[in-house]
Amino acid sequence: MRTLQERVAHIEGQMVEQSQAFADIRGGLRRLEQRMDRFDQRMDSLHDKMSRQFVWIVGIQFTTLVAMIGAVLARG
Repeated sequence: MRTLQERVAHIEGQMVEQSQAFADIRGGLRRLEQRMDRFDQRMDSLHDKMSRQFVWIVGIQFTTLVAMIGAVLARG
């Protein structure tokens, strides 16, 4: 049978292992949060780009519509 000191030493060893495991988990969560922040920034940038392109498309369509209406009115 183990002595009290051996038991305490064993428990202390387990606590050190658990502390290291929690530190690893915290580090992983930090890295995940950083990746999510970068992803969010890329999505914001993509959203802005798509918004600008949408404005251009609507402008082109409106200009085409005005030109077509002008052509129809000029004929009539």
